[in-house]
Amino acid sequence: MPPREQWETFFDPAAVLKALGCRRLRGDCIEFGCGYGTFTIAAAPRVSGTLYALDIDAAMVNATVARVTQASLDNVVVEQRDLCVNGCGRPDASACFVMLFNLLHIEEPMDLLREAFRVLRPGGRMGVTHWKVDTNTPRGPTLGIRPRPEQCRDWAGQAGLQWVRYQELPGSPWHWGMVLERP
Repeated sequence: MPPREQWETFFDPAAVLKALGCRRLRGDCIEFGCGYGTFTIAAAPRVSGTLYALDIDAAMVNATVARVTQASLDNVVVEQRDLCVNGCGRPDASACFVMLFNLLHIEEPMDLLREAFRVLRPGGRMGVTHWKVDTNTPRGPTLGIRPRPEQCRDWAGQAGLQWVRYQELPGSPWHWGMVLERP
């Protein structure tokens, strides 16, 4: 991860969340890979239940905890978790929304998509973003491992998720987005 100050110039978190349908969510929400808490802080006021912000990296978890504390958010639980090995730790069909931002370049992306399917309730939605492949970007994984939207759509279908739409992301010119749903 680049320094937080640089990272946060790549996104308009509120605009991205709104575009992906994260607004006035009734129920719990899970963020796979919370990083610095960039989207956690913007999402928490939009969630009526608990927002579970998860990351494998202890430094990212600590950064998010500090931001959640500073913002006095009482509906956020931040946990260190290896999502690919241990899952997200939430019950089946318990979430109304899952955020999976900039993670599908990992070695086994299907693990994350299957876990998202498992925890989404029927009709629950997932917002996905990733770095674009066809444009120069200031950061991001190497071009060779960045997934294309069509590839992610295919993977999502294999995991049982239904494609809803591709989504332009306001204030985030280096990323693409899509919305998926558990039927």
